[in-house]
Amino acid sequence: MAKDEWNNYGFVLASEYRKAVIKALAEKPKTPKQIADETKYNLSHVSRSIRQLEDRGLIKCLTPNKRKGKLYGLTNNGVRIFNQLSK
Repeated sequence: MAKDEWNNYGFVLASEYRKAVIKALAEKPKTPKQIADETKYNLSHVSRSIRQLEDRGLIKCLTPNKRKGKLYGLTNNGVRIFNQLSK
């Protein structure tokens, strides 16, 4: 992995919330509420993690024009991070 990817990997590892979001989105795109329900984490923690991961280019909003029920999925970089987490 490149230096930026290692930095992103460390960033994800530093938070159980970010790790949980990456793992949840590896299966299929989901809404923040679905991720919160699946992980049993508070929606506010999930939403904050989503913003942080989106800022790093690891996930993206697939339905940006929707006001509610936005779907998020992994980017190619996010998939690489997930693959590292799975090893």
